[in-house]
Amino acid sequence: MTAHKPGDPTTLNRLYGRSSGHKLRASQQKLVDDLLPQISVPGEGEISSARLFGDDRPLHLEIGFGGGEHLAYRADLLPDHNFVGCEPFLNGVATALAHIRDQNLANVRLWRGDALDILRRVPDGSLAFVYLLHPDPWPKARHSRRRMVSDGPVDLIASSLKAGGELRIATDHPVYLEWTLMVMKRHAHQFDWLAKSPSDFLEPPGGWIETRYGAKSRREGRRPYYLRYRRLG
Repeated sequence: MTAHKPGDPTTLNRLYGRSSGHKLRASQQKLVDDLLPQISVPGEGEISSARLFGDDRPLHLEIGFGGGEHLAYRADLLPDHNFVGCEPFLNGVATALAHIRDQNLANVRLWRGDALDILRRVPDGSLAFVYLLHPDPWPKARHSRRRMVSDGPVDLIASSLKAGGELRIATDHPVYLEWTLMVMKRHAHQFDWLAKSPSDFLEPPGGWIETRYGAKSRREGRRPYYLRYRRLG
């Protein structure tokens, strides 16, 4: 896989966002101290099902899993698939660890850090699904280069997905929706947008669980949009 050059203005070289919030409760800290080291993605080397799980089952990647509700739900729903979740925010990682413990999920590995580091280490054509749910919209124009949906990261996702693999994006921010549609249109040679009618991006796809963020968005009167793209062969 070819890494993107740091000087390329269309390339996001690192993700932006906070790494911690309020102090963890003692039970959360124990999960971080005891469980996280057992299921953490190694800091170097290839990211694959064979290396992380010792098998060849389909591999899913969730970028910025928040509290891990969707990640845990999908892993429980698809026990014969493997999942890697990336999240720099420590409090979210602690919440996800509780889901993994409570649901006894053996098919999940976590990376507390930048998802771009993981994407750069995934062999081409290795992923079955990539999820990007409610990323920070960075609505100010001067911050647009910080958006995860940018040409560089989309190229990385495209190379990591197998032919027929799926990229799922959710956002409740109109600016980010327009931006995503614009960027993904530039990548029409790599992805086929699966929407055939307005209802296809106004309702969640099958196998979806609403996260706390999604529920909050609806309560506050914002409409989530759901975009599905299939990797072309």
